[in-house]
Amino acid sequence: MDKNDLAPDFSLLDQDGHERTLSTLVHDGAVVLFFYPAALSPGCTKESCHFRDLQAEFAKLGAQLVGISMDSPERQAQFAQKHGLNYPLLADVDGAVAHQYGVKRSLSFLKVKRATFVIDAHRRILEVITSEVSMNAHADRALAALRA
Repeated sequence: MDKNDLAPDFSLLDQDGHERTLSTLVHDGAVVLFFYPAALSPGCTKESCHFRDLQAEFAKLGAQLVGISMDSPERQAQFAQKHGLNYPLLADVDGAVAHQYGVKRSLSFLKVKRATFVIDAHRRILEVITSEVSMNAHADRALAALRA
C-alpha cells in the first residue's frame, strides 16, 4: 500500500471481543492504523506506549489510534491492560489484513513488518511510515502527516 491508495476495508475483533471495521471507524475521522510484530514485546511496548502518550494530540486533530498484530484477542487484552492502552488493538490472527496491506512477512519469527498507515475519512492513505528500529518515529511522523 502506498500514499493515496484506497485502504482495504476489513473487520477484526479487538481486545474486548468487539468487531471493528475500518469503514465504520473512519466515520469518526482519520485513523492511524499501526501494525506491530508482537504484543508485549519490548519494541512493540515502546511504540504502543508512545502512541498512547500522544493520544490527546491525535484526538485534537480528529484522529483515532488503532493497533493491529497477529496476536489473539486475549493477548491483545493482556497487552492493553498491562500498559493502559485505551485504544483498539485488533487481532489479525491469520494475517489476512497484514497481507492486504503488504506488511505480512513470509518466513520470520516476527510475523508482520512494523508499519503505520495514516488513513483519512474517505479511506485514502495520507502517509505510510515504516521503521523497524525507531519506535517513536511512527507516532511522531503520523502526527506530522495529520498536521500537514
